[in-house]
Amino acid sequence: MILDLHAHSIKSDDGRAKVQNYCQWIRTRNLPIDGFVLTEHRQFDFESDYSALAADSGLVILKGSEVETEYGHVLVFGVATAIRRMTEQLDFTNIRLALTDVLAVAHAAGAVAVPCHPGRPRVGMAAHIGTYGIPQGVSIVETYNGGSRDNEDAIAQALASEQGYRGIGGSDAHIVSHIGRCATRFSVDIHNEAELVEALKAGDFEAITFREQAA
Repeated sequence: MILDLHAHSIKSDDGRAKVQNYCQWIRTRNLPIDGFVLTEHRQFDFESDYSALAADSGLVILKGSEVETEYGHVLVFGVATAIRRMTEQLDFTNIRLALTDVLAVAHAAGAVAVPCHPGRPRVGMAAHIGTYGIPQGVSIVETYNGGSRDNEDAIAQALASEQGYRGIGGSDAHIVSHIGRCATRFSVDIHNEAELVEALKAGDFEAITFREQAA
């Protein structure tokens, strides 16, 4: 199964895509992905229910979050109850969260935290290692990001290779036409957030890119 693990809808402050339009684009363009995860900025969308849309479109639509730390941005994957426990301990709207806290709280709650676009200036992990050192507790990073420029993905992949991190892929889509540029291939079927967390913890996945097909 192939999932785009990093997308933003109009629920995010800079997102300009409606979820139903993502689904329409994937189907009309025959993109080779089976679904996507909505990782809204500095929040978890507890309110929206996309189950009917998922059934109608034949796509898997899951929810996560993207939070901000001193090491840059971090994706959080987990079931709503796990994320609720995290938000009771961490203010997701805080743009200066400590990465060690995000990792520890995610682990305790049964969620998974993944630094995203780590090769990007300012908001990527690699840019801050010189100041803070290699963070403890990271096991997965985003090695393909659909919004990457220049050598940002190469930096992310080199970091992953050097530190032994597993890599995921996501489009980082903020507009409809960017969905599916990058994704993650899993060896198992995934239908909900619990199965996604289990698959990420198992480590049997790989980051892939479809930039040309999605353009």
